[in-house]
Amino acid sequence: MERALRGIAGFVIILSLLLAHYVDTRWLWFTAFVGINLFQSAFTDWCPMMVVFRKCGIKK
Repeated sequence: MERALRGIAGFVIILSLLLAHYVDTRWLWFTAFVGINLFQSAFTDWCPMMVVFRKCGIKK
């Protein structure tokens, strides 16, 4: 689950940066949201994506 979480987070950050560059700079707010979520999950050990992964059957 940890590898999948880091992979999804990295993909989303790169995608939002590309969208900010080619479409609209407001996509950087999405990048900031992902970064804040990663920061809070370092302290709480909880991330909304982990709930999605558990529902998909990915185990810790």
